[in-house]
Amino acid sequence: MAEAPVKSSVLRLFTSRRMLMVVLSGFSSGLPLALTSSTMQAWLKDSGVDLTTIGAFALVGIPYSLKFLWAPVLDRYTLPFLGRRRGWILAWQLFLVAAIAAMGLVDPKEHLGLLALLALFVAFGSASQDVVIDAWRTETLTVDEYGAGAGAQTIGYRAAMLVSGAAALALADALPWRTVYLLMAGAMALSVAYTVFADEPKAVARPPRTLSEAAVFPLVEFLEREGSVENLAFIVLYKLDVVMALALTTPFLQELGFTKTVIAGVNKGGGLAAVILGTLAGGALLPRLGMKRALWAFGVLQGVATLSFLGLSVVGKNYALMVFAICADNFFSGMGTAAYAAFLMSLCNPKFTATQFALLSSLMALTRTVAGAPTGWLAEHLGWSNYFVLCTLAAIPGLALLTRFDRWKGPTLDVSEDPDLPAR
Repeated sequence: MAEAPVKSSVLRLFTSRRMLMVVLSGFSSGLPLALTSSTMQAWLKDSGVDLTTIGAFALVGIPYSLKFLWAPVLDRYTLPFLGRRRGWILAWQLFLVAAIAAMGLVDPKEHLGLLALLALFVAFGSASQDVVIDAWRTETLTVDEYGAGAGAQTIGYRAAMLVSGAAALALADALPWRTVYLLMAGAMALSVAYTVFADEPKAVARPPRTLSEAAVFPLVEFLEREGSVENLAFIVLYKLDVVMALALTTPFLQELGFTKTVIAGVNKGGGLAAVILGTLAGGALLPRLGMKRALWAFGVLQGVATLSFLGLSVVGKNYALMVFAICADNFFSGMGTAAYAAFLMSLCNPKFTATQFALLSSLMALTRTVAGAPTGWLAEHLGWSNYFVLCTLAAIPGLALLTRFDRWKGPTLDVSEDPDLPAR
């Protein structure tokens, strides 16, 4: 008899107005990315730019890795409209609308340097918007909603990447690139509506009083917690097996004899659907399991799912098994991502949410960069079967750290300086 109330509460969780706003924030966050990466590369190729230069344009994405450097500014200062978080979100959205439109007005053949500068501006604005959106989401949602929020964010983010990636490329076959980028600027402008109508998070702590406090205290406060170093190690290691497995999916499937069209179709279709469904499923289960059990269960499942690639390496070219491997790995990885994102949000002190989340998410991105680098060498020397066994074993260090979970302490928030602010 208890099942109906549980289902009802889960349904309310995912259909609330707050979750709709999180979906829209995810769309706003995801839209600019392809416009400075894959979509821009296609534009440069059509314009006759050489491959060496196109490759060098990847450097415009540097702000995504360095966003923690200016996150303290966004924590310290509040703009005089819409509140501490939404004011900054609106400002960066308007900046992005202008920068994306300006990119569309530049001819790469005549002003390649100017296009690179504008693309850097878009990446900087996008990374800055991400900092504040992450803080807004963390402060707006309750702890029980963190997992569902990760799923909602994923839906919006992935939908936006389809618009600025696949849809933009399709439009470019019929329209000039200038028109495509102006349309994307228009899509970005639509995000302003959610920012205006979204709720501003309730204050539970005073903002930092000085810029130095905003820059130094978030790190000091985090490192003073019991288990802080183990927290950092866990953030680096929890998704290590997934990073290693997915890093070489395309060359592995190509070597088995699958065509690029088939690989793209399964990855963009089944893989995308699987990761969204997995994140939603993880978000729904998280409140029932609790953080610790969810991290355990989803961590084991995402590690075991890697064995499907091991099976494929033994069987060889098998379409059904290939679809299963990609969908299973993405689905269980999505479940792990829901718990992982919720865990990161739970670590943030409301006084420094923007800075601490930016620091932790940058550390998370470090895993993709560093762990992905040696994967080709490992696969080449171990062979595919042994490589995927190694990927599965890579789940063990992160899971081993979970045995220390009960010793880890969350953020320490002292509200004594302002008794009118409620404790979180």
